Amino acid sequence: MNVSVEITTLTNGGDGLGRVNGKAIFVSGAVPGDVVNCRLDVDKKRYAKGTVLDIVTAAPQRIMPECPHFTICGGCDWQMLSYAEQCGWKERLLRENCSHQLDVTANSILPLCPSVQPFGYRSRAQFKCKQSAKGFHLGFYQRGSHSIVDIDSCPVVDPRINSLIPVLRQLFQETPYAGAVGQIDVAVGDGGVPRLVVHYSGNKSKSFCRWLLQELASDELSCWVQTSATTLVHIKGESAISISVDSPALNLEYAPGGFAQINLAQNRALVDIVVAAVCGAGSPCGRAVDQAHIFDLYCGMGNFALPLARRVRKVTGVEGNAGSINDARKNALANGLTNVDFHVANVEKFMQAAQRSYAAPDIVVLDPPRAGVKELLALLIAQRAQRIVYVSCDQQTMLRDVRELCSACYRVQSIMPVDMFPQTAHTEVVAILDLL
Repeated sequence: MNVSVEITTLTNGGDGLGRVNGKAIFVSGAVPGDVVNCRLDVDKKRYAKGTVLDIVTAAPQRIMPECPHFTICGGCDWQMLSYAEQCGWKERLLRENCSHQLDVTANSILPLCPSVQPFGYRSRAQFKCKQSAKGFHLGFYQRGSHSIVDIDSCPVVDPRINSLIPVLRQLFQETPYAGAVGQIDVAVGDGGVPRLVVHYSGNKSKSFCRWLLQELASDELSCWVQTSATTLVHIKGESAISISVDSPALNLEYAPGGFAQINLAQNRALVDIVVAAVCGAGSPCGRAVDQAHIFDLYCGMGNFALPLARRVRKVTGVEGNAGSINDARKNALANGLTNVDFHVANVEKFMQAAQRSYAAPDIVVLDPPRAGVKELLALLIAQRAQRIVYVSCDQQTMLRDVRELCSACYRVQSIMPVDMFPQTAHTEVVAILDLL
């Protein structure tokens, strides 16, 4: 079924929203002010989801997308809006969500921290690959499917990654190994060479690794081959990628399988925001911040823990990924920081044990996965840290958790959106909660 709809607003998922006879119509790729003809792919009683067939009237703020693949590639949501418009909508949507779900004043929601780079910011990319009769395909999934959109470049990834796309396509084109290469991860840091992780599912992994080493011998990059969920084979080059945070600079490294924020410049801004929340003016630790004990939950390679360790008495970092904790310990040693303890542990189980073996921390910093910390809420409430600094890439689960914490014994001091992902509808958020 096809319908014509006028788009009046944007939604958290990035779709445009209009109404036909009272029914909500969500349309990917449409912006407020557009009148579009769309095909209804999902048609329920109270809502429908549509795909744009043609734009009858274009909104005044609509611009030409930077990428020729934008309409079919699933990587970006809002390239048809200027970056200023994107930032405005991200802040507006967060404010609306907060007003609907939390009892907060408008002044508690701080202005969005925009990205220094609206394009070329992604330090990591996962290229999907497939061999077919037409050749070796390398790119990203098509919107709403697992079909691969072949690309020659991507405007949101780091130029050093873009330069490798034709190299990688040529490398595997018409080789006997191409059909078993399903994905190639490429990452770069603030310096050094790019790192490849080639996902290989064939039964000739030893010969593939020998061949790959020979083919890449003269290229300035490091390379690993992933042959199973738990097996990584080193091919060449340094294993770690280095990023810089804090001032003076701390250099942090992470190995294959580790995690770093994709937007390195925005990550530095994010670290500064968290450090200020723990140690700056208005911190509940006050002048005694150098005597504070901080818990950093889901600490990864020490992105927050190590800058904080420079300023407080002790930091306890907890993370379930053993590789990330190994990176964190190496980073602490390399930067001469001895007042931080890192633990490989399930965060919930660690917090249960901490009630018996640790004095309550002064401040808790947490940066959980998208699912949030529903299982931790009772423990956080019982612990009654003076402040919780909650960093989230999913504002809906964060707002759910903040609502529960505030119904018990906390209040929102501030909530700040940080644009880690320009050209998409996603927003990183930092919520600061103080004990009542």
